Amino acid sequence: MVAILGYSREQIAGAVRQMYGRVARQPTAGFHFPVGRDAAVALGYEREQLDNLPDATLAAFAGVGHPFVADRIQEGDTVLDIGAGAGVDALIASRLVGPRGRVIAVDLTPEMSRKLSHVASANGYDNVSAIEGSAEQLPVRDSSIDVITSNGALNLVPDKRRAVREMFRALRPGGTLQLADVVIRRPVTVDCDSDPRLWVECVVGATVDEELLDLLVDEGFASPEVLYRHDYFALSPSAQTREIAASFDAHSLALRVDRDQTPLPAATHWWRRVNPMRLLRLFWRRGAAGLASLGLALFTCYGLLAAFALLPLLGLNMALDDGLWAGGILVFTWLAVAAVTAGVRQHQSYLPLGLASLGASVVSYALLVNYNMLVEISGFALLAAGVAFDWHWRRRRQREVLGIDSAANLSRVDPD
Repeated sequence: MVAILGYSREQIAGAVRQMYGRVARQPTAGFHFPVGRDAAVALGYEREQLDNLPDATLAAFAGVGHPFVADRIQEGDTVLDIGAGAGVDALIASRLVGPRGRVIAVDLTPEMSRKLSHVASANGYDNVSAIEGSAEQLPVRDSSIDVITSNGALNLVPDKRRAVREMFRALRPGGTLQLADVVIRRPVTVDCDSDPRLWVECVVGATVDEELLDLLVDEGFASPEVLYRHDYFALSPSAQTREIAASFDAHSLALRVDRDQTPLPAATHWWRRVNPMRLLRLFWRRGAAGLASLGLALFTCYGLLAAFALLPLLGLNMALDDGLWAGGILVFTWLAVAAVTAGVRQHQSYLPLGLASLGASVVSYALLVNYNMLVEISGFALLAAGVAFDWHWRRRRQREVLGIDSAANLSRVDPD
């Protein structure tokens, strides 16, 4: 397909529809992700679950895991399948809920919804309704669903927080979300979140696994239970996709989580989102810990001095403890070096680490041995150069792995 950087959310949704519409029409055409019955078996589906399902449905299976390991769907339940695709999960759920239950299958791709509607009607799945719709605006009433199942859809949704909020709204209190999706351990930090080709690779749109679990709790779910992890991308026929996945430690997981009886209080919700330790982890994962530590070192060194110098103008007389002041500067300075050290694994260059280490050593000399402001400033300049090179080269390495042309807004053709 053709990919051009700078696409809007609507164009990303269009690219997703185009890709999975092709899966619906030509499931054997060959894709960068595994498709069909063999893929379902490899992901953990029992053959008994797949037996007697229509061949047309199995051929277009494009899930990333096996959400039914959650084992929560009961006879008579109302089940919502988000990102239902051709309907393998919807038809399995149909059997589990029985004639007294109901399955609502929502998918963004019109061809998939039409395919499922035809198959369900032709094969006697009278309790299955296929609806075209978005995870960001679910076409169901509040608290009307007993179990939500989703398999590989959330990573394709631009606004994941809104989608999770919609899941919470749709579930009845005590209802269950069983989710299989792609997650990553090393986040994507380059400016490529609007490239449709990269979104349908299932990696760029994926969430860091720990952040996905935090997101669910933020929006009112209980503590999620991760049931299993799978090396999903090992099944990909595309060497480029396998390389991209390995670079970000992408894999799939299946989890089970219950909806709490009431939403989190607003104060608790926002405290969870701005918790300093959580923000620190976020900076560290995205390679920005060096920038943050450098900023804190400079603030401690010069900002605190300026603040204490201004206190007498306010009628306050407070002395800055020299030992604590110097200690704070050194802690943040060497934290910046530690962050740059972690980047060596990604970009394979020791120049940023050398500059940062030299700069931190010069700052330490100025503070602990023989203070000279010019020496101190020179040390910070070297440290800043190391941090800047590290940040730049981390992002450059990601662009190389993702195949992004350095000349933005140029189109290129992907044979898939």
